[in-house]
Amino acid sequence: MPTLDEIRQTVAEFDITHVGVAAADVLADTRSTLISRKAAGLNDTMEFTYRNPERSTDPARAVEGARSVIVAARPYLTDTDPEPPNSGPHARVGRYAWSDHYAPLRAGLRVVAKQLKAAGHRAVVFADDNSIVDRAIAHRAGLGWFGKNANLLLPGAGSFFVLGSLITTADYEHQHTTANDGCGSCTRCIADCPTAAIVAPGVIDAAKCLSWIMQKPGTIPLEFREAMHDRIYGCDDCQDVCPISIRLGKRNTIALDPTVQAWVDALALLDADDDWIADRYGYWYIAGREMRWLRRNALVVIGNVGDPADTHVRSMVERYRADPDPILAEHATWAARRLDQRHLPTAP
Repeated sequence: MPTLDEIRQTVAEFDITHVGVAAADVLADTRSTLISRKAAGLNDTMEFTYRNPERSTDPARAVEGARSVIVAARPYLTDTDPEPPNSGPHARVGRYAWSDHYAPLRAGLRVVAKQLKAAGHRAVVFADDNSIVDRAIAHRAGLGWFGKNANLLLPGAGSFFVLGSLITTADYEHQHTTANDGCGSCTRCIADCPTAAIVAPGVIDAAKCLSWIMQKPGTIPLEFREAMHDRIYGCDDCQDVCPISIRLGKRNTIALDPTVQAWVDALALLDADDDWIADRYGYWYIAGREMRWLRRNALVVIGNVGDPADTHVRSMVERYRADPDPILAEHATWAARRLDQRHLPTAP
C-alpha cells in the first residue's frame, strides 16, 4: 500500500496541500459536544452531523473494520480576487462556493482509495458528508486547531480550506499530538460577526449565523435581513478578519479560475427557471433542491443594494409581490419597503 509520503505526492496533483492520519477511534469529545449543543438548540434546525452523533463521530460506522483516517485539506483562497460587477444588483457568494472545491478534493482522495483497494483494504472517501465530523477528525490528525470562529485553522495557513477524509482498514501510524492553539488573545472574529453568532469562543449559534440562515428553508427573520446586505450564499466575515487566515493564508492559494461564480446577477436569477439555476448553482447545498430559497435570498439582496430608481429592479420586485409562493411574495414586499426606505432623501 502507498506510504504517507507517496499519498502526499499523489494528492498534490489535485492542489491538496496538507495530509494527516488519525486513528479511526470514536471521537468521544466531539460526540458529547454535538449532543450538548443540540440539546441547547445551538444547531437551530440544522441536521448534517447533528442528525446522528453516534454515527458521525465513529469512523467504523462508515467503514467496518476501519483502522485509519487519512485527512486532506485543499485551499480555496485564490491568488487574486475577481473584480466585482459594476452594473446591476449583484449578490455576493462565499469564497468556498465560488466553484466546487470538493470535486478535486474527492478526486485526489479517490486515487488513493483505489490504491488501497488494490492492496486489499477497504477505503471510502467522505467530503462534505454527514458521515464524519471533518473538522474533528482533521484536528485529531494534527492538521490544525479550532479557532474562536469554530473553523479549523492550519498552522501557518489559516482556515480557507475544504476538508475530506478517506476512512480505511489500512493501518497507518497515527498522529499522536494535536496542533497548538494559535489564536492567543485575538477575538476579531467574534467582534466582527455581523449577527453576533459566535456566542462563545468556538461556539456558534446557528440560528444567528448568516451562512446557515441563507441555506435553511423558510422565512428569513426580519432582524437578519439587513445584515445579509449583498450576500446570497455563504459569509466569510469571521475568516476575512482573521490575521492568520488572511496574512498566512496567502502562502497556500490556488490560481483564480476565470469561470468562478463569486457574484450572482440577482435580477437574472429571479428571471430564470429552476433548471437554469440548478445548472449553475447545483453544487451548492440548496434545501430540498428547491430553487425558491435562492430566489428568496436574491429578493433580500435587491432590497438591500438594488437601485431604488431602477425600473427593472422595481418591476421584478412587483412581479414577485404577486407570486403565488407566499414566502417569496412576503420577501418581495419587504424588498419593496426597503427600497422605498433607501430612496428617501437623507436629512441635511
